[in-house]
Amino acid sequence: MAGSVSTSFRLRRQLLGALAAAPAAVLAGAAHGAGAPDLSGVTLVLGDQAGGLRALAEASRVLEGAPYTYRWANFQGAAPLFEAQRANAVDIAPAGDLPVLAAATGDPSLRIVATRVGSPTQLGLLVPQRSGLHSVAQLKGRTVFVSSARGSIAEYQLDGALAEAGIARADIQIRYILPVDAFAAFMSGSIEAWATFDPYYGIAISRGARVLRDGTGINSGLGFITASGAAHANPLKRAAIADVLQRLQRAGDWALAHPQAYAEVYGTLTRTPTDTALAITQRASLKQHFVTAADIATLQKVADVAVRDGILPRALDVAALADTRIGTV
Repeated sequence: MAGSVSTSFRLRRQLLGALAAAPAAVLAGAAHGAGAPDLSGVTLVLGDQAGGLRALAEASRVLEGAPYTYRWANFQGAAPLFEAQRANAVDIAPAGDLPVLAAATGDPSLRIVATRVGSPTQLGLLVPQRSGLHSVAQLKGRTVFVSSARGSIAEYQLDGALAEAGIARADIQIRYILPVDAFAAFMSGSIEAWATFDPYYGIAISRGARVLRDGTGINSGLGFITASGAAHANPLKRAAIADVLQRLQRAGDWALAHPQAYAEVYGTLTRTPTDTALAITQRASLKQHFVTAADIATLQKVADVAVRDGILPRALDVAALADTRIGTV
């Protein structure tokens, strides 16, 4: 899953052909007006996790005809993705709520520029199919592996499940591991409990893993897209990012209207069986909009809980991190 998700233009055409609801020109939106900035000299590096955002963009073809150059940089989890963003190696980064907050504690220059709405069932706690563990309470005294690093949505999920079961963090051993390594260890039987997220979560379930507790009632189901401080401060890059976000918003609407077509393309691009791809994409964060006051309030609650529970090292003012006006660029 950490490898390249590139595929040929011809294959995309074959898969989408008659299924696309509108020609690429419609999906890509109207051309920029005469007063729009010249973005022809701009190059954006679009960060991604496990190929999900790229699959969405390529399935819907919304980036065709973009007035700037772009390239993809794929990472297996939020921790390495945000390391790259902090180093200005990527311009935008998609991630769940807590990873964004964790990244902001080390890089207050990043800006939250879009919200993505999904289901909290896209992550949870897994145990092997034949495991003797049948409740979160039984994790006491056990070791739980968390993808991918401290401050991930998987850790927030674990903390919420432990609190619900009346177990303190001190009652278990927590180990952090990157998702690809965790997946291999889990499937080999080396991990007895694993807190993780899609697509690793969905693929493990399709291969027999049992859900001990999913994210319903614990996680917000919201994801976010952040811009690096350097990219956000550059007027031309900021304008290009605003355009990318509008295109990705149309991509999400297309995917929600054509779930089977999107699942087929997602499965091909990420090398995931179509039935598993459909389960993953149906709960994915596809619906996208620019950041609202309600999103900020929801994320602030997550931040406050994470600080209270010691997951985040300090308090954050989410409103100061969010750009609610980039869509007006």
